[in-house]
This record gives sequence, structure tokens and C-alpha cells, in this order.
Amino acid sequence: MLLKAAARLQAVKDDWGGDSPVTLDEALSYNRRLWTILATSVTSNDNPLPLEIKQNLGSLGAFILKHTLDVMTNPSPDRLTTLIQINRNIAQGLRGT
Repeated sequence: MLLKAAARLQAVKDDWGGDSPVTLDEALSYNRRLWTILATSVTSNDNPLPLEIKQNLGSLGAFILKHTLDVMTNPSPDRLTTLIQINRNIAQGLRGT
């Protein structure tokens, strides 16, 4: 899912101002929903992850949501890079590569 979100954001970035089948709003909304679910599930009391990891992922989720709002209010293709890289890096870490 993180790679799918990154791919959607990358498609918008690569075709900025063009006729990409994915709009900026759609890509950002998908990413926001994904991170809301991830941050909520990871920080729940019944999640067995160590507290530090839960806190770090919760903080990262808050950053993602704030940055997403920033991109929505001041759109720029370069501002998508942060979201794309975070999604790819977390996905890579989860795969263990």
C-alpha cells in the first residue's frame, strides 16, 4: 500500500500540469487515508510494538498529515518528493531490504 501511494504521488509529480490519470487531490487523499490508518493502528494500546517504535511511527504519521496539508495549500511537484521518499523507505524497511 505504501508503494502504491508512492507510485500515485510519483505519477502526479512526473506529469505535473499534464493529463495524468491520477490527480493531485486523489493521490494526496489516498496517502492521507493510508497514513491515518497506519498511525491509528500502530499507536493503539493493544499494538504489541515497542513503545518507542509506536511513538516514532505516530510522530511520522503526524508529520505526513501536516506535510500533506501543506502541499494541498501550496501545491508544488517538488514538495511531493518528501512524501514519496518516506513511503518508499518505510515500505523498504518493512520488506527487510
